[in-house]
Amino acid sequence: MAEYEWMNEIRALLGKEYGRVYAWDKINAPMIRQWCEVMGVDDARYLAGEVVTAPPAMLQVWCMEGFTLNNYPPGSTTENPYEALKMMEAHGLASVVAVNSELSFGRDLFEGERIYYTTRLDAISPEKTTALGTGFFVTLVMRFFSQKSEGDEEVGQLLFRVFKFRAAQAPTSAQKPAMPAPAKRPPPGISDDTRFFWQGVNDGKLLIQRCKSCATLRHPPGPVCSHCHSFEWDTVTSSGRGTVYSFVVMHYPEVPPFDHPNSIALIELEEGTRLISQLVGVTPGQVRIGDAVQVEFNSFNNGELVLPQFRPVAPTPGAIA
Repeated sequence: MAEYEWMNEIRALLGKEYGRVYAWDKINAPMIRQWCEVMGVDDARYLAGEVVTAPPAMLQVWCMEGFTLNNYPPGSTTENPYEALKMMEAHGLASVVAVNSELSFGRDLFEGERIYYTTRLDAISPEKTTALGTGFFVTLVMRFFSQKSEGDEEVGQLLFRVFKFRAAQAPTSAQKPAMPAPAKRPPPGISDDTRFFWQGVNDGKLLIQRCKSCATLRHPPGPVCSHCHSFEWDTVTSSGRGTVYSFVVMHYPEVPPFDHPNSIALIELEEGTRLISQLVGVTPGQVRIGDAVQVEFNSFNNGELVLPQFRPVAPTPGAIA
């Protein structure tokens, strides 16, 4: 593939070494302690002992500018080590993706050392085309040094690679894919323990599991009675009448196909068990604890799914918000 003429000027920068960026402070114990606390590091090598050692992963931290953009210590270079990226942006390669960085360490850093780094434009790939667009991988290498009277010592490197590209054009209206099918309600997870319940719902019945030994009712269904530990059970059909024991109103996130705000209630059935269900036919701000409700069975997903929902009936005296 033929190279763009304007890329010649950018490729001419390959191998360019940009000047020093100094650390604001020497390697120091307070910064190490705070970094370890934030990162959850409790290694005694970094938090105790006569010789204070900096965690290797802090290498890049020492030369950061802080909260103010480009606020580097006096003596630091004023050159922009990312000038190749800026030049690409001027030619329409303004998008960024596939950023990665790799730290490598030569040795530990110790309290009292002062470090700096330089930046080299290391590589620019041939033009690459992806589903997102067309552009170039650009690799920069930052080399970190410890200042020494006998000669500065390289202590580590940071490789930084980024894909700068021109975003692919969005399809025209004629090319746009068909609208996705409307979202369906997710079906319930059905196991051997709950299959009877959902079969009952499909038949328009609200079934409650009952222990054959002690007649204790239980919901959610389970394989064994929590009261007498019997494995024998049958079911009773609930009247479907109950009251709102508790509720929440979901506003966000708005997940299709549910309507929002979405009122979800813990219903106490008149038989004594409770179950969670959606409230219908009520304004969210009007839901009250103690409201009387009645089950109704509604179909979704083009009749593939039936769910028990509850609709308020005549208000219960003494209901509270």
